[in-house]
Amino acid sequence: MEVRSREVAEPFTTKDGSTIRVLLDAQFGGAVNQSLAEAWLEPGQATERHYHARTEELYVLLDGEGEMEVDGDRRRVGSGDAILIPPGAWHQIRAEGSGPLRFLCCCAPPYADDDTLFE
Repeated sequence: MEVRSREVAEPFTTKDGSTIRVLLDAQFGGAVNQSLAEAWLEPGQATERHYHARTEELYVLLDGEGEMEVDGDRRRVGSGDAILIPPGAWHQIRAEGSGPLRFLCCCAPPYADDDTLFE
């Protein structure tokens, strides 16, 4: 069994501009078919609009509120919402409100920088 505390996962800024810490993936925990990270954006911050050619993503919002856009469909989102981002779908998330927007991001296959594509 693999158990990894979020406290040992070092945060870093991704290509899309969010700050994340990898919780489980092939390098940390041996997950070969998916990856799990905690991500957050400060109020007013947004990811750069992008897509993943191969990767399906799931976001689960833990704290805060914001606006999510997937292929032109924009919605208000907040704590407790789960969002599907299919492979090839352009997407962007923006933190709105007074506090950070914190969410889990599950990628299958696992996240890869070379699968993050911009306009």
